[in-house]
Amino acid sequence: MAALRRKFGEDYQVVNTTNQAPSFATQVKKKRQRFVEKNGRCNVQHGNLGGETSRYLSDLFTTLVDLKWRWNLLIFILTYTIAWLVMASMWWIIAYIRGDLIHGRDPSYTPCVANVYNFPSAFLFFIETEATIGYGHRYITEKCPEGIILFLFQSLLGSIVDAFLIGCMFIKMSQPKKRAETLMFSQDAVISQRDGKLCLMFRVGNLRNSHMVSAQIRCKLIKVSSRRRRA
Repeated sequence: MAALRRKFGEDYQVVNTTNQAPSFATQVKKKRQRFVEKNGRCNVQHGNLGGETSRYLSDLFTTLVDLKWRWNLLIFILTYTIAWLVMASMWWIIAYIRGDLIHGRDPSYTPCVANVYNFPSAFLFFIETEATIGYGHRYITEKCPEGIILFLFQSLLGSIVDAFLIGCMFIKMSQPKKRAETLMFSQDAVISQRDGKLCLMFRVGNLRNSHMVSAQIRCKLIKVSSRRRRA
C-alpha cells in the first residue's frame, strides 16, 4: 500500500471489487470549489473585518449600484412612494390648518391650493406638480406663503431624488456584466516556449461582431503544494 501511494501519489484509492458496500474511507472525494468562477469572479468572501456595515453605508451610491436588480427596484419604488405620501400629507396638513377643507368650495374664499378638499385631491395636486403635468384645475394661490415655501422645497427634493435614483439605475444598466457570456475560452491550455521562455497559452474568442476597445485580460495562477504522507 505504501509503495503504491509513493508511486501514484495521494490521489491513489483502493477499488473494492467485491460485492460489499464501499466504506466511508473509499468514497470519492468531494469536488473542490473553484477559486475563480467561470465568469471571472473570485470566489472569496470577506468576513470579520469590523465596521463592515458602516463602510458600505458611507459609499451609499456604489452600494446601491452593486445591489441586485430586485433590491434596486424595491428601493426605487419605496423611495418614490414614501416621498409622494409624505409631501401629499404636508399639503393636506396646510389645507387642514388653514381651513381650506371646510371653506374650499366657497366661491368668496381664497384657499392655499384651489380645489383641494381632502387627502386624495392633495395627493393629485402633488403628483401634477411634481410630474409637471399641470392640468390647471388645482393650483397654488399667492395668499399662501407657507405653500410657496413648501413648493420650493418640493422642487429641490424632487430634483435630488430624481438625480440620485435615476443616475443609479442608469449606471447599473450600463454595466456590461453579461458581456462575458459571449466570450469563449479554449478548452485546453498549453505550455510552449516563446522568445526563450516557457509561456502558458490559451485562446480567447469574441462571438459578437462588435470590437472590444482597450480589452485587458488578467490571469491568476494557483499553485497547490501537496505533502506526501510517510507510510
